[in-house]
Amino acid sequence: MHLIKTFAAVIGLSVLNLQCSHPLSAETVPEKPTAGKQSKQIAVDTDQELSYLIYLPESYEDTPEKDYPLVLFLHGRGESHGPLELVAKWGPPKFAQRGDSLPFILISPQCPSSGSWRDATRQTQLDQLLKTINENYRVDPSRTYLTGLSMGGYGSWTLAANYPHRFAAVIPICGGGNPEDADKLKNTPIWVFHGDEDKAVPFEKSLEMVKAIKESGGDKIRFTSLENVGHNSWSSAYALPELYDWMLRFRTE
Repeated sequence: MHLIKTFAAVIGLSVLNLQCSHPLSAETVPEKPTAGKQSKQIAVDTDQELSYLIYLPESYEDTPEKDYPLVLFLHGRGESHGPLELVAKWGPPKFAQRGDSLPFILISPQCPSSGSWRDATRQTQLDQLLKTINENYRVDPSRTYLTGLSMGGYGSWTLAANYPHRFAAVIPICGGGNPEDADKLKNTPIWVFHGDEDKAVPFEKSLEMVKAIKESGGDKIRFTSLENVGHNSWSSAYALPELYDWMLRFRTE
């Protein structure tokens, strides 16, 4: 079954601290979540804010007894500079924004231009955001997935290593991680993508992670080398219907 159909997006309001002392910009005013329509939200952790898009499947309101898979998408550096809508430039949030129908809850936060998905502050915020989404939406606790591109690929490797039992599957695209984390990652299904002519993030960054995980005994890692492709390997990767079929079949124990 191909899980990429028409994708409609919905965004849910998840607030880590409702006592928000920071004024919201016009681009980040929270919208009431509506199934099948992507919307803007903001999570607050003390004095730290994290704006994000959320999509709920079209059937969400009609199936109160059903729990849904959750996908966390981490964008690249280019989408840090500008309004929240930029997060929908690529990948799953792009599909949601154009009206495709996704079978999972999708969370797409925006990293501030002063930070990185790999830094400790952002890692903590992502952890708290996922906890809040789980508390406020009908998420299947065994089916949380993680993917990201470029800076988000780096962030995906880091977050997966920091919380090795949380994600049922991880899809890092043209990023890099710490080979010393291989033992933490060896039991997680991971599908890595990288263009072999990438000048922004060296192809070897993905290769060394795949090699380290295999050497640590990991047999759930998959690597797709995209020949004659530069930094934008994500357009090809996210367009694969097989990718979503592969991802959604995994559950955490």
